[in-house]
Amino acid sequence: MTPMKVNGKRTRQNPSNLRPPCPKAVHSRPYNQPALKLVIIGCGRVGSQIAANMDKAGHEVVIVDRDPNAFSRASTRGVLTREFKGDQVVGNGTDVDVLRRAGIERADGFVAVTEGDNRNIMASQIAKDVYKVPHVVARIYDPERAEAYEKLGLHTICPTIEGARHIERVLLERESR
Repeated sequence: MTPMKVNGKRTRQNPSNLRPPCPKAVHSRPYNQPALKLVIIGCGRVGSQIAANMDKAGHEVVIVDRDPNAFSRASTRGVLTREFKGDQVVGNGTDVDVLRRAGIERADGFVAVTEGDNRNIMASQIAKDVYKVPHVVARIYDPERAEAYEKLGLHTICPTIEGARHIERVLLERESR
């Protein structure tokens, strides 16, 4: 690695010098809109970050994970800190009893961001079709599945597709300079 200057001093590149920190996107809700009641399935990096952001914005959040240690890991990462006012439920996000404990019957929004496409699809379909949750989003890694379920009316986010598009934009921006 070639040395570079940081604050007038020579230093070696390392990952913290190469990337800006991840922005903490916290948007406060407009004063005239009621707080949303949200159920989030999956307390990994994405789920816990969504939960923390939405909680800070004044929404009512319940996060569910089948691994009880997921919540402490999120806390250790500084995401679900003591300031988090939401609830944490241990259980499988496709289990109707667990979903009821999480308050799905009165939820305005539902997010499924576990590590498994099948679980995300199943949990989202239960939220949408059984409990009629108005806003349901599922993270689906497989682009073909994401497209198929999107056609069936399930809102999907595919990091594979979104990541590729973003990388292509960055590459093309640099090419046009």
